[in-house]
Amino acid sequence: MAEKRISATFASNLADAFTDTTVDPKTTDGPTDQKETVYLNNKFDDWLGYYDEIAELGIAIDTKATWTVGKGFKADPEDKAIISFIKGIGIDGFNTILENCIRTYHIGGDSFCEIIRDDETGDVTNLKPLDPSSIKIIANREGRIIRYEQISKVKFPTKKYTPDKIFHLARNRVADEIHGQSMIKRLEQKLLALKEILVAAQVLFQRFVKPRFIFHLDTDDPTEIAAFKAKNDAATGIGENLYVPKDVVVPEMMSLAPNATLNPLPYIEMLTNSIFQAAGVPRIIVGGSFETTEATAKILYLAFQQTIEEEQLYIEEQVLAQLDLKIELEFPASLENELLSDNKKDGAQNIDASETTAGEGQ
Repeated sequence: MAEKRISATFASNLADAFTDTTVDPKTTDGPTDQKETVYLNNKFDDWLGYYDEIAELGIAIDTKATWTVGKGFKADPEDKAIISFIKGIGIDGFNTILENCIRTYHIGGDSFCEIIRDDETGDVTNLKPLDPSSIKIIANREGRIIRYEQISKVKFPTKKYTPDKIFHLARNRVADEIHGQSMIKRLEQKLLALKEILVAAQVLFQRFVKPRFIFHLDTDDPTEIAAFKAKNDAATGIGENLYVPKDVVVPEMMSLAPNATLNPLPYIEMLTNSIFQAAGVPRIIVGGSFETTEATAKILYLAFQQTIEEEQLYIEEQVLAQLDLKIELEFPASLENELLSDNKKDGAQNIDASETTAGEGQ
């Protein structure tokens, strides 16, 4: 018999059993020493599919676009007159064209419109939205965009545009890259997880809301088994009873024991919240009815306002730089004055003591 000695105890080395979590390094795909650098978004169709299929993502992107355009724009009479002739595909207005561009660059990172100009004055007469998956961006070795090429949805194999012929908005451009960054790129894994759990939850509820049975049949005759199956399925499908001779069939209901499986609802809620948070859209903005205080709701709203106003500033700058039109986008509704008013009503109880003593002794 083996000797049982406490000195024979040894420790495991779990450090070798696990690998450290890492993030793959990335490099920009900006211009290099070659004469021309070409970028074509090959993922736009995939990302558009996410936008169309995942409702939570769709409403987040639509909300960003709607709030950025806000109440519309202000402009001086001369620029407003020029803008009034911009009709897009014929049923657009300048506001809907901008909203389309914003929605598109959140999906794919970039949006493009063909600029139609008056031959004599050079004024913009129209903006026609283009499919980002059909547009190549070409930059020279100095990093300047020198032209755009439309490679599909045209009569000829390629249609070339000089930079002054394309209104190009690039979302969150990084370093020397010549294109923007899609919102969906960072959300892809969460979106797939949400879709997967929603499908799994649907199957789970469908299978166990309607009872299922195991039938122990007192026969092994395939013909009799098939006949019973057909009768039972037909009766179950219309919610009718089925009557069988005693002891010929012994039914056994299939069910899940309490707590036998994970409840998918908290996981769905967590993923949904995470998606809205990563998209920069508080759920309260889109009418989410989760528990929150009035003060928290106001802070969330004010934080959202800052991101929208930053986006409005970007749009205004690009409209001026690329179209030579000066506009001012109006924010739908601000709570800033209300928050300041609330703080004033609250009085000195909410004022940091350091703020009232900072000037003493000077």
